[in-house]
Amino acid sequence: MKTQPEVWLRGMLPQYSPGLQPVAHAILQAQEEINILMMDFPTELLWENLAGMASPAFHLQHIAGVMDRMSTYAKAESLSSEQFDYLKAEGERNAQLTIQELVKQLDQQILKFLEVLSQTDPATLTEYRGVGRAQLPSTVGGILFHAAEHTQRHFGQLLVTCKVLISK
Repeated sequence: MKTQPEVWLRGMLPQYSPGLQPVAHAILQAQEEINILMMDFPTELLWENLAGMASPAFHLQHIAGVMDRMSTYAKAESLSSEQFDYLKAEGERNAQLTIQELVKQLDQQILKFLEVLSQTDPATLTEYRGVGRAQLPSTVGGILFHAAEHTQRHFGQLLVTCKVLISK
């Protein structure tokens, strides 16, 4: 049960520059809601694909992976072999991964991403950043915004998937 307003209605977060407040708000809101959603989610449904759509486990892995990759791109770095391995494994059934472990990994990646966000100089937001192997054009601000937008998108998909799986 919600006892406080959404994150964006709780005021400024002093560790983030004013222009990056919406990014922090969106990510923190998704994190809170994901933690609540997954708290009582049945373990046996974690890897279930509904109508060919991604499993809840995939969404948890993917959000964490996107946070990690976007942090790397925002710092103008290349992805490591470990990051490519993680990307390849997103969504592959792994009975060793529990809901608690996936949520813990997600929380850790969000924490790391928010650290990068807090250290981002607002003057760099329009600086060019290449994304992916093709080095598609973006900016520091574009990458940081994409992380928030992508997190919200996958949280929405996770929410619907979990609710439908539980109701079956």
